Amino acid sequence: MLEKVTQINSAVNNLVWGVPALMLLIGTGVLMTVLTRFFQFTHFSHSMRETVGSLFKKKDILKAEDEHSISQFQALCTALSATIGTGNISGIAYAITMGGPGAVFWMWVAALVGMMTNYSENVLGIYFRRRNEHGEWCGGAMYYLRDGLGSKKGCAGIGKILAVLFSLFAVFASFGIGNMGQVASIKESVLNVIQFTGNTAADGLIIGGIIVIAAALVILGGISRIARANERIVPFMAVFYIVGSLIIILRNAGMVIPAFGAIFKGAFSMRAAAGGVGGAVLKQAITWGFKRGVFSNEAGLGSSVMVHSASNVKEPVTQGLWGIFEVFFDTMIVCTMTALLILTSGIVDLETGASLSGATKLGLATEAFTMQFGTFGGIFIAIAVTLFAFSTVLGWSFYGTKAWEYLFGTKATVVYKVIFLAVVLIGSMMGADLVIDLSDTFNGLMAIPNLIGVLSLSGTVVAITRNYNARTFEKKTGDEVGYMLSHFSDIQKEQEEAIKAGR
Repeated sequence: MLEKVTQINSAVNNLVWGVPALMLLIGTGVLMTVLTRFFQFTHFSHSMRETVGSLFKKKDILKAEDEHSISQFQALCTALSATIGTGNISGIAYAITMGGPGAVFWMWVAALVGMMTNYSENVLGIYFRRRNEHGEWCGGAMYYLRDGLGSKKGCAGIGKILAVLFSLFAVFASFGIGNMGQVASIKESVLNVIQFTGNTAADGLIIGGIIVIAAALVILGGISRIARANERIVPFMAVFYIVGSLIIILRNAGMVIPAFGAIFKGAFSMRAAAGGVGGAVLKQAITWGFKRGVFSNEAGLGSSVMVHSASNVKEPVTQGLWGIFEVFFDTMIVCTMTALLILTSGIVDLETGASLSGATKLGLATEAFTMQFGTFGGIFIAIAVTLFAFSTVLGWSFYGTKAWEYLFGTKATVVYKVIFLAVVLIGSMMGADLVIDLSDTFNGLMAIPNLIGVLSLSGTVVAITRNYNARTFEKKTGDEVGYMLSHFSDIQKEQEEAIKAGR
């Protein structure tokens, strides 16, 4: 049965992650970059000042006064908890071994244009969000597909259909990328360090049971408890991993320049792969760089917008700026750290990216740490993977909850949470490879309706951005140019009055 599932998934995966799909993903980022006049580059310093640079200057960034929403920082941490996962470690190692060091360059390219895809998703998420019966903000691709694309002439039906499809794919993806894949990685990393009973199946169940209990304590408390947990876990785990990676990179400082040389050389290599035609290596580098880049930062999937939409922010562009920072930090910082520690450790061939020991994925990253730190290196990776993966479980549980809520209503979300926790145990008994491959497929399926929504509403994103620019950089008043805060008149009025009152 598993063999049949693998075959079917492989066929679908090749379709959703084929050249046309990758062109759609990257093309959307390129288009939004051009339409917004290269906003992520021309306003990069503004983005950093208004996001991470304002953490201790603006109290509403760290704390939400509205009990039914979360702070901007909590939204970022929850989004990062879902994006900074095992893909930042094992995924980057896999990209290097499959696509060569050049894949890292194309991962950067995917991130640079992906910043504007994520920005656009967040802008639309805030602009089209509504409150549910509990007064909580609900936003995401399903809402801007239904109320944005659906409001265009003759598109009401297709908007609703795409919204349902996106929600279905998000639910399935939450069980894969956000659950079983992460749990399987935790099990693998922990068992490399410690054995409980000596029986792999039994040890897996023990690990799964611990994760279920820990996750239940957070997930059953709703978005507020998830956000509070992640704003504590994410900063610690990010600093923990970055410091550990920097130590290895600095100890191998003499290999940093050769590593960058291999990245740029491999990114444009036109030589043939074994038995292939010229240019095969370039194709592999681009494909694996784009795939792992998108898998890591999730720009274009429409996933993180669901939590960004729960923020206490009033300006859609403000949350869009957090989207730019999110992709930058996830890929340009964390993923680059993983790539450099692997490439500078002498454990891969800098020409091909092939593992010299035969280790792949998580094993390759573990090898880099154990070479430098001995037994502690394995413990370090186990701790890092556990933190990364567990926070991803928390983040994706929220995404799946919001998608389930859209499909079945607010009261039905408790059913989803129980199923989600049960799936954790299933993940503890499975290998990571098939789960990650299935996750890849559902990620790609999520991206298709989401990107259709972003492209069809690109004019709305541009108009909102110009409105923000006029009031922020051209110093025009809201009375002169108006405000573009919400698609809905009642929310527009509420948010506009709050801005004028300085709240």
